Amino acid sequence: MQTVITSLVLFFTGLVLQAQVNTVEVTITNFDSNEGHALVAIYDSEANFLNKRLLGVVATISNNTAVCTFADLPDGVYAVSAFHDEDTDGKLNMMMGFYPTEDTATSNNAPANFGPPTWEDAKFEVKGGKVISQKISM
Repeated sequence: MQTVITSLVLFFTGLVLQAQVNTVEVTITNFDSNEGHALVAIYDSEANFLNKRLLGVVATISNNTAVCTFADLPDGVYAVSAFHDEDTDGKLNMMMGFYPTEDTATSNNAPANFGPPTWEDAKFEVKGGKVISQKISM
């Protein structure tokens, strides 16, 4: 009997501790051309936003649209940023060190007025094993 109770306790503990995994599907539209790639990153905190990505994807651009998926994400708050790496050098080209010369985009189509977009404008929550779609325009 003790073995049965122990097995049931372990089984239910495993169910409770099992983390919900989520998926974020990102569709980015309005690229100026199909040249190069879209570099897309997902961030998991305000402290890391635009500095240290959680995951990154190099997406192909077709018909001026790029699509990528971030799977197996635990419940949490995230933000996505992307840029059009037209020259495929793997980095965002800047003029005078602070103004991007390649198109950029952020989740929730967060504005970049007089500086980069803010975490508050770009963040979104995922939870409960859901699939979240982010449609972003360049």
